[in-house]
Amino acid sequence: MTLSERNTFFKTGIAFCAFCCFFFLAVSFVVLPFYPEMEGASRRSLFSLLANDYRAVHVSIAVSALFSLVSIILIHSCFERTSAPEILYISIFAVSFVFETFRVVLPLHFLFDFPSFYVNAASRFLLFTRFFGIFSLFAASINAAGLEVQKTRNVIFVIIIAALVMTMGIPIDVLNWDTSLNMVNGFSSMYMMIEFIAFLITIFSFLIAAKVRGSREYKYVAIGIFLTLAGRGILLSTDNWAGPVPGIVLLSFGIWFLCSKLHKIHLWL
Repeated sequence: MTLSERNTFFKTGIAFCAFCCFFFLAVSFVVLPFYPEMEGASRRSLFSLLANDYRAVHVSIAVSALFSLVSIILIHSCFERTSAPEILYISIFAVSFVFETFRVVLPLHFLFDFPSFYVNAASRFLLFTRFFGIFSLFAASINAAGLEVQKTRNVIFVIIIAALVMTMGIPIDVLNWDTSLNMVNGFSSMYMMIEFIAFLITIFSFLIAAKVRGSREYKYVAIGIFLTLAGRGILLSTDNWAGPVPGIVLLSFGIWFLCSKLHKIHLWL
């Protein structure tokens, strides 16, 4: 993929994220007053020590979408003229957070009583984007470790197929949902294990890249990945006011830290 094509993707991502943010803002005026009346979650989400508050979950979704918009703008600004193969995959990971806005389908479903088909479709698409983001981050790490693929489109196609296969194979119970506004999925333990293994290999691959390429900056990229994933876990898995602030701080600092180190690596190449 040429720099021109990659920058076109960045610009498209900026426009799409901006649209999603404005749409979510409009929907917020409808669903926020409804949250105090919303009951029926089948289970608490992870990392929940305080009483759940759906308004806090809503804020977490909002900052996730805003994170996507700001991240892709800054990535485009910093890497517009810098050739860094890993940054495309990292930008895809960043943009994947804007699809967390699909979780608002759940309160809208209860508010307007539309068919469960739409909830199921939105949940599957959300799962797909999460897998797509995870696998994109993994692709960035193995690219840094030395697996150079000339045709980026082929890698993205493989990631799409892998994410689709996993998404379509997971059963979704549209009658049950948790306090983070996620539908209850089958094989949840297997999903968490896949996430954990992918993240572990991603961090390990960047450490290998530091040794193979002789650049200690990749070690800092690995640290940035760890912070980013910690922030992601908090934002996606908390259902109270303890989640939005530490989650977005870790996520934002992590993505800034790793991107700044990647920029430094490729600036002189």
